[in-house]
Amino acid sequence: MIAQIAPMLRDFLRQESAGGIVLMVAAAVALAIANSPFATAYFDVLQVPAIAGIGALVIEKPLLLWINDGLMAVFFFLVGLEVKREALAGQLDSWDKAALPLYAAIGGMALPALVFLAINSGSPENLSGWAIPAATDIAFALGILSLLGPRVPVALKALLLAIAVIDDIGAIAIIALFYTAETDLAMLAGAAVTLAVLAAVGRARVVSSIPYVLLAIVLWVFVLKSGVHATLAGVAAAMCVPLQAKEESPLERIEHALLPWVAFLVIPIFGFANAGVSLSGVELGDLVAPLPLGIALGLIVGKQLGIFGFAWAAVKLGLAQLPEGIGWRELHALSLLAAIGFTMSLFIGNLAFDPAMIDAVKIGVLSGSLVAALAGYLLLARTLPPEPSHGESDAVEGPTRTLSATGEIP
Repeated sequence: MIAQIAPMLRDFLRQESAGGIVLMVAAAVALAIANSPFATAYFDVLQVPAIAGIGALVIEKPLLLWINDGLMAVFFFLVGLEVKREALAGQLDSWDKAALPLYAAIGGMALPALVFLAINSGSPENLSGWAIPAATDIAFALGILSLLGPRVPVALKALLLAIAVIDDIGAIAIIALFYTAETDLAMLAGAAVTLAVLAAVGRARVVSSIPYVLLAIVLWVFVLKSGVHATLAGVAAAMCVPLQAKEESPLERIEHALLPWVAFLVIPIFGFANAGVSLSGVELGDLVAPLPLGIALGLIVGKQLGIFGFAWAAVKLGLAQLPEGIGWRELHALSLLAAIGFTMSLFIGNLAFDPAMIDAVKIGVLSGSLVAALAGYLLLARTLPPEPSHGESDAVEGPTRTLSATGEIP
């Protein structure tokens, strides 16, 4: 099993890194179009209504919400699969592995929220956005790491992945607890029944992917109509997919099949649809208004202090240890890259505010993420050796140990 996880981790990091580059391009193109003569067409297309449904279950939404509620449910389904795999047989399957990323992720969620709340304490209408800077965009961060090539130790990427996975768990909980509208009990009951059937299929260790996918779609419809945010259906469905069944892994097979679609299609489409913001008429005062400034500094300052500070305290108190080959400077650079919020920050921003305030959210997310990306890249470029150490490119490292090519723990 360990021998299988190592190649999967390499494949995941490789595809997520490449997907991060595509995401950057998509966001840049959206920003360029939103400030070009084609801006009106861009925004109009996103508001085109689309209708789908059967019988009484009819869903009518503009294209932008189909992307944010529909395509992003696929993203959250993949996130759920990753979380379950990492918890059962990956970077979080033991306390020794999970301790450092857990403490770092807690700090990386708490301090950005506190920074945001401090800056917006005099603007009560903005306080619902406290969770926006608490998120980490793993694809974007890995995309930046990929620009440094083989100089980046796999252990550093694995630690960033583990922090991001825990961060995703926190984001999912935040969405469920704080960004859920009034619920329709009948639809919620339908979702509960569907989830029970899906769980039974998982307990039976059904190998075929078809029942999981079909039931996940039905669950998504019920959850969407219930008032609970529909993307949470993806996470709930993923938790029902078994890691092992008849010497196969339905979870790993579905994850492997979904990863390129999510990395190269779902997330770039989301980035393209949500990153476009018109900068016409934007002045310096707009950039330092409480909402965008709270988001930007929450990411740059809060994430950096939270991740690095909590990790430093955990190591000094003997609660965790640094992975072999990673020093404090590398961890500091990682804390900056983890401050790239982008996808999840924009997603939570859309839940927290009405459309009239979304441009301010986008300015804060884009400016904070851009500064974090540049600072993290430059710090790592100065810190990492010009060439990887002997044998590093052939080893697969986790947060606290190294696997040999055969999958044995030395």
